[in-house]
Amino acid sequence: MRARMLLVLIVLFMLSFFILIYRLFQLQIINGEEYRAKAFQQQTRSQTIGAKRGTIYDTNGNVLAQSGTVWNVCISPAQLDSEKLDATATALAEILEVDKAKILEAAADRGSYYKRIKRRVERAVMDAVNDYTLQNKVEGVFFEEDTKRYYTYGSLASTLLGFTNYDNQGAYGLEAKYDKVLSGTPGMVVSAKNAWGSDMPFKYSEKYAAQDGNSIVLTIDESIQHFLERHLETAIVEHYVGNKAAGIVMDVKTGAIVAMATKPDFDPNDPYTLADPAAVEELAQYTEGSDEYNEKKTQLQYAQWRNKAISDPYEPGSVFKIITASAALDNHRVSLNDHFYCTGSLQVSDRTIHCWKREGHGDQDFTKAMQNSCNPAFITIGQRTSATTLYEYMKNYGLMDPTGVDLPGEATGIHQSLETLNKEGMVELASTSFGQTFKITPLQLITAVSSAVNGGKLMQPYILKQVLDPAGNVLETTQPIVKRQVISEETSATMRQLVEAVVADGSGRNAAIPGYRIGGKTGTSQKLDIVEDLNILSFVGFVPMEDPRYAILVMLDEPELDNAFGSTIAAPVVGAVMNDMLQYLGIEPSFTEAELAEKKVEVPDVTGMKPHDAQAKMTLLGLQTRIVGSGASVIRQIPQAWQTMDKGGTVIFYTEEETLKTGIEIPSVVGMTAQEANKVLVELGLNISLRGVTQDGVQTIVSEQWPLAGETATTGDVIVVTLIRKPEEAGG
Repeated sequence: MRARMLLVLIVLFMLSFFILIYRLFQLQIINGEEYRAKAFQQQTRSQTIGAKRGTIYDTNGNVLAQSGTVWNVCISPAQLDSEKLDATATALAEILEVDKAKILEAAADRGSYYKRIKRRVERAVMDAVNDYTLQNKVEGVFFEEDTKRYYTYGSLASTLLGFTNYDNQGAYGLEAKYDKVLSGTPGMVVSAKNAWGSDMPFKYSEKYAAQDGNSIVLTIDESIQHFLERHLETAIVEHYVGNKAAGIVMDVKTGAIVAMATKPDFDPNDPYTLADPAAVEELAQYTEGSDEYNEKKTQLQYAQWRNKAISDPYEPGSVFKIITASAALDNHRVSLNDHFYCTGSLQVSDRTIHCWKREGHGDQDFTKAMQNSCNPAFITIGQRTSATTLYEYMKNYGLMDPTGVDLPGEATGIHQSLETLNKEGMVELASTSFGQTFKITPLQLITAVSSAVNGGKLMQPYILKQVLDPAGNVLETTQPIVKRQVISEETSATMRQLVEAVVADGSGRNAAIPGYRIGGKTGTSQKLDIVEDLNILSFVGFVPMEDPRYAILVMLDEPELDNAFGSTIAAPVVGAVMNDMLQYLGIEPSFTEAELAEKKVEVPDVTGMKPHDAQAKMTLLGLQTRIVGSGASVIRQIPQAWQTMDKGGTVIFYTEEETLKTGIEIPSVVGMTAQEANKVLVELGLNISLRGVTQDGVQTIVSEQWPLAGETATTGDVIVVTLIRKPEEAGG
């Protein structure tokens, strides 16, 4: 009996042993990884450390967006002195602008060593909290480093750059497009927990540093971007533009985007706040907090973030005549010697299509038809070219597909099919020939017309110039890409002649700048699919025409003006942008001997005029201009009307009373060259008048000035300087 019992016990023991061994094998080997992960999760707490996001630079190295250090304010409830708790909570609530009850609720978890009270406070706030804790000997309050995105120039290029969300992830624009490049790798702090699940003291934690993101360099030039945006803002006010304005500056040789803007826009430092007063007024019609309010607010936010230059197709109007003309000339369907007679309208099938000049242009050759932007002439040119040929050129110019630019949200145009263009009666072909009844984006249009003047090469537009690692080493550089040869170099040379003639003595003369060869084309299109009396006005300009480098397109959507045209409204805006660009780029004007002989000019009266109209008038006289204020008309000018000044001097336009600056201390410019003196004075808003030696090729310096240095002046006052030969130039 004892032997049997012993045997049974041995069997039971062995069975239990094998079951235990199997169970241990199952726990440690088969399911070991799973349980180790669960144990790690129960025993530790991990907290992500945000990586410092890469910087966004303009083409010259100016910082457009960067991440700065901020701090999260945290408390350790287990270490807080209960007797000081209420006073500490009161102080923190006041400094951090948070609810005191929230702090007390976090502090009630007495077993915890970590509770976050406020995220991403600036240094001044962090210092205030730190000063309070030191002065009052408060323990259990500490800080975590974090990062926050800052946009250096506020709203500048906001619809291009986009913004980041609260977790530092790219939410819109280039920030979203290049999020993986900019983001870097987050770090982590791993802390131990005790048996009750509360955090253990900080000595039981491990920190793994974050890896910063790469930086990107854009093709955008901050100064040219500023010029474009400033003049778009002025145009919106002076012409009561109802549906925003857009502009693009492109390097025609490479396809690089030098500037791109939509106005009104927003501040990416505070992207969820509506910046446009009209949008704020529209939202105010709804009850705050209601579903309708929240829905409308979201709609208006997305509208202010939208990049109109790439996302909103529109009917290009007469700017498209560049495409029609180049297609016809490249196929030898017409020549510059061909003539077209305009009576003011043309019958196409059952439809009468009018010219903008209802009395007609009469007889005109090809160049004059382009200068006059004559619709009947271009209908005839389109008919001679044929629907099939024009359609193929539109495809080759890239107008049937997105450009493929490295920006998010690019739209596709809306086009007539080849079958529709070939339809009996050719009405659609007629309207397409002068830029109506189809839609393309501003970016598609400027890319196409740039190829018409750059030798016929369609370039791939791009905005990323380089990628840099955190140490500043170049990881990647974008090379210009020629997509295809659209027209011959000979045809492109002819197109340069035509667009230059438009500005020299045609519908684009309001974009002319004395001393520079400029080309361009006007555009006025009706929004036939919405309301027939709503227009889009545009102008594209090219400079310098000796060897085109830049194309500038400005589009004003729904200006509330009667009898408005691209030639009278948009052309002066492009001319103003060009004028600023040419000075900034150091491209000097070239004058004939007769023009140089007329050094003095009498300043006309432009008070009451729209700023860009006044600017165009002064520019044609050889005067520089500066617009001060954001009003819709010129209320004061300096120098005043009918005074004389040297060509090249600056006339200041004031559009608001409070913008007049007085008490400017006049600096000394004695010993400077004329160019140096001019730069110093112009930056202060003063004008210069030259006396003495001014011959070309002679090096001179300022010997005297009046008024004298140290006296005060008002913006626009003239400082008379006397030039003499440099000492090494004298004698000989």
